[in-house]
Amino acid sequence: MISSRLLCSLTALLILPLSSNAADPDPLQDICIADLDAKISVNGFPCKPETEVTSDDFFFDLSEEGNLSNAFGRAVTEGNVHEFPGVNTQGISTNRVDLAVGGINPPHLHPRSSESSIVIRGTVLVGIITTDNVFYSKVVTAGKLFLIPRGLVHFQLNVGKENVLFFPSFNSQLPGTQFVHSSLFNTTPPIPNEVLTKTFLVGDEVINAIKAAITSAQLGHRPK
Repeated sequence: MISSRLLCSLTALLILPLSSNAADPDPLQDICIADLDAKISVNGFPCKPETEVTSDDFFFDLSEEGNLSNAFGRAVTEGNVHEFPGVNTQGISTNRVDLAVGGINPPHLHPRSSESSIVIRGTVLVGIITTDNVFYSKVVTAGKLFLIPRGLVHFQLNVGKENVLFFPSFNSQLPGTQFVHSSLFNTTPPIPNEVLTKTFLVGDEVINAIKAAITSAQLGHRPK
């Protein structure tokens, strides 16, 4: 017979979330400021010596609006481990996103993290697409939160009359960002046109036009 204590323990193991479900592993020390210059990196960054840690390692500036003079009218200031080494091993990061009037944060996904955002200024249409191709959306204003489940395609479009500002937070020090348009039309090396024409049921001229437009946008030119 299984003892009641053992039965309770087994039940707890079944109902408690497993650590493997977390976006990032739990830290094993109080602090681990990323040593971005380390020659060896295994699924993250090693810690720089604590004797070299300063107060500045725990602070990061997201107060300045980014450059919105681009094809998408969009600017993202990233607070991930590459820019803010203090988040190393902490399983968190925060960005600043600015959108000009009519600007868009194009459809994209974060493969390693969920996203929770708070809108500080403006009016933004938030859209989410599930793996069943169900589209959810809502217009969000200042003071409102929105949630993006991990790995789902989503976008934000400024539908108001002023610039939008929101701060997305992630449960990963490096959530990753994969844009749908770039993943298909701006890879290195390029995806063969034959794949794209058969996928989208169009001719080469359409694919080439899209590639040219995206390349122009990547170079910072606004479409005519």
